[in-house]
Amino acid sequence: MRGTLARRSFINMLGFFQWKVMREKKKEEKGGTIKTRREIRFTRFQSLFAELFGLSRSVSITVLVVSGLSVLFAVFWFFYSAPPSTITMTAGPEDSVFQVNAERYVKILARNGVKLKVLQSEGSLENLKRLTDPKFRVDVGFVQGGVSAGLNIEKLVSLGSLAYQPLLIFYRSAVPLELLSQLNGKRLAIGPEGSGTRTLALVLLAANGIEPGGGTQLRDLDADNAEEALLKGTIDAAFMMGDASSRQVMQTLLRTPGIRLFDLIQADGYTRRINYLNKLALPKGSIDFGKDIPRHDVHLIGPTVELIARADLHPALSDLLIEAAQEVHGKAGLFKSRGEFPALIEREFRLSAEAIRYYTSGKGFIYRHLPFRVASLVRRFLVVFVPTFFVLLPVLRLIPALYRWRIRLIIYRWYRELLALERDMMTRATPEKREALLGRLDQIEAEVNKMKVPASFADQFYVLRGHIIFVHEQLKSGAQMR
Repeated sequence: MRGTLARRSFINMLGFFQWKVMREKKKEEKGGTIKTRREIRFTRFQSLFAELFGLSRSVSITVLVVSGLSVLFAVFWFFYSAPPSTITMTAGPEDSVFQVNAERYVKILARNGVKLKVLQSEGSLENLKRLTDPKFRVDVGFVQGGVSAGLNIEKLVSLGSLAYQPLLIFYRSAVPLELLSQLNGKRLAIGPEGSGTRTLALVLLAANGIEPGGGTQLRDLDADNAEEALLKGTIDAAFMMGDASSRQVMQTLLRTPGIRLFDLIQADGYTRRINYLNKLALPKGSIDFGKDIPRHDVHLIGPTVELIARADLHPALSDLLIEAAQEVHGKAGLFKSRGEFPALIEREFRLSAEAIRYYTSGKGFIYRHLPFRVASLVRRFLVVFVPTFFVLLPVLRLIPALYRWRIRLIIYRWYRELLALERDMMTRATPEKREALLGRLDQIEAEVNKMKVPASFADQFYVLRGHIIFVHEQLKSGAQMR
């Protein structure tokens, strides 16, 4: 009986493959279409994939589609996540400290294959307005502290503080002035609209009871016009900072007889009341040792200048900009010691996570040992393709296992039905009960014949069918013996 059953299973398996071939041919004849070479190749590949993993046609196509989409997404993300080759910086007026420093950034970034476009502006306030305007195409800019009032800066981050920005107040007077309130009623140049100079000047004057529209004339003159007016005597004082003034203008005024630099003896008080200000000192003789300019230490105040970027700035470019900042701003100067800047100081703007990582541990291993563009390629490959491989491979291994487990559950389900039916056969049964059992067996056989299984399960499928036939014959022989 077992030999007969095995032969039947083998014959049924051969019949299964012949039936599949005939069904495919009938589909082609019925459709009346001629497959292209590409379609034939895809069909062969899909059949090979299905046979290799033991999947049905639909499941194998699903796996292929999911795998293809995963790879396509990985390729897309690999190129999409590449750092841009060009970024834009908003700086300051021509020949201002901001503009001069920005041009130095251009040369440093060019060494790494990144083009930096520099836009001129009126100064810190205009820079900040550009950065907060999503319609304005800019990535990074110089912004001094104290100009963010009334602006939404949630989507901006700081890459670090770059330098102190001293406020220099030049004035004409026969005797030195000690208090800013002594400028009341005079003609003052406070810087152009959009400059950080003007913003800070208005804050300090308001703290001393001097408001726009009063007896004091406040003129929005740029640095060059303010210098000319002060030399001619058409204004009494001028507020100047590096965001809107050139070094040459400020040095000229420092050396001009009859023009004094305001010594803020209340500097400590201003820094306590206005938290973004710092107390600074211009050392005696630091401008001209021979002429002893200035003749004594001058107390000054000023905010720090920060390198502000939009929060979506590429991390690799963030590293490049901080590296450039270290080269440009890391040297010693009149108001800073060597290595003091750039510094990780949080004030009005939240610190960039990339900046914190850079200041804490420096450049990444890959960027330290490879050129920028090569390092970018390697890092993106490791970030995109390696995780994709380690995620996709287990999934591809799991899907066939789950599918085979599902097919086995279906086959085992029908074996449970057969076992239950065979147990009922063992009991004494009336002819009516045997007819009912035959009906149940016919239903099982009909349901099994409707099953769709891949070729890899053909042996189990036909063994099941052979067992159904075996039980059917036992049931019939029992009825005849009765």
